[in-house]
Amino acid sequence: MVRGRLIGLAAAGLFVGLAAQAATRPSTSLEGLWNGASFTELERPDEFKTLVITEAQARAREKKLGPTGGVDVGKDELGQGTSEFPESGTGMLRVGGQVRSSVIVDPSDGKLPLSKAARAQLGIEPKRRRGYDNVEARPQDERCLTADPAGAPTLPSADANVVQIVEAPGYVVLVAERYHDARIIPLDRPRDPHAPPSWAGDSVGHWEGGVLVVETANFRPGLTKRQDNFYVSPRTRVVERFRRIASDRIHYEFSVTDPDLFTQTWRGEYEFAPASAIFEYACHEGNYSLVSILEAARLGRQDEPPPEPPPAATP
Repeated sequence: MVRGRLIGLAAAGLFVGLAAQAATRPSTSLEGLWNGASFTELERPDEFKTLVITEAQARAREKKLGPTGGVDVGKDELGQGTSEFPESGTGMLRVGGQVRSSVIVDPSDGKLPLSKAARAQLGIEPKRRRGYDNVEARPQDERCLTADPAGAPTLPSADANVVQIVEAPGYVVLVAERYHDARIIPLDRPRDPHAPPSWAGDSVGHWEGGVLVVETANFRPGLTKRQDNFYVSPRTRVVERFRRIASDRIHYEFSVTDPDLFTQTWRGEYEFAPASAIFEYACHEGNYSLVSILEAARLGRQDEPPPEPPPAATP
C-alpha cells in the first residue's frame, strides 16, 4: 500500500511538473485532449464527386447517417448499426469552414491509390476472402492490439477519436483513448538504425516554427491494417504536420508513400477540436474469439453434406 501511494505521488508530481512547463510554452503548444470525430470517412463515398460539398449535401448525409451515429453501415439486416454506440461526432468534417466529403485530399477522387498488386493482395480485385487460415492473418484492430488515433497517420474511427497530446523536454507523446496506446516521438534526433520494426513504426519529430513535423517508418514485416483497405508495410513512409491554428483547433495533415502498395504519394487532412475527457477503453474480444472465428471460417469452406437418404417405407 505504501509503495502504491509513493508511485501515485510520483506520478502526480510528474504531471504537475508538465503542467507547469505547459503554462510557460508559447501558443504553438499542442498539449491537451483532442477529438477528430466526424461523419466523414478516410475515403470519399461514391455519392460525392468533389472534396468540398455544400451545406445541403452535408445535412442530407448527416440525416442519413444519424441513426447509426455517423457510421455508414450499408445493408444492415440484423440492425447492428442501430444497436451500437459509436463516437463519430455530430456531423461532417469541416476544414477551414469547408465541408469535406473525405479525409483524403489527394488524389482528387478521394480514394486510396492502391496498386494493382496491392488490390490483389488485399482481396479487392479479384475479390476474395482473406486471412482466416491463421492467427497472424487477422487484422490487429480486430484483436484489439493497436488504436487508430495513436498510429501514423493518426486517424479518427467509429469508436476511437480522442487523443491526448503531451509535450515534455525532447519528446511529444500521443496517447489514444482506445487501449491507451501511446506513441512516443523523440525530437531533434536521428532515427535509431537498430530499432526493431513494430506495429506502429518508429517516429521521430522536429519543430518547423509552430509546426510539429513527424516522420514515421520501420513498420513490422508483412501488412499492418490501419483502416479499411488502408495498410502499411515495411516500405511505408508517413509524414505528419500538426499546427495549432486557434485555441480550440489543431490543423493536421499527413502524406503516405509506399511504392509497393500505392501508385503515388497520397495526402489527407482534418482538424482536431477539444475533447472533454479521456476514459477507460478495455477490449479483448477479438483475441478471445479467435478460435471461433477460425473454426467458423473453416466450416464455411467445407462441401455441403450429402442429402440424407429418405426413410425406409414401412410395410
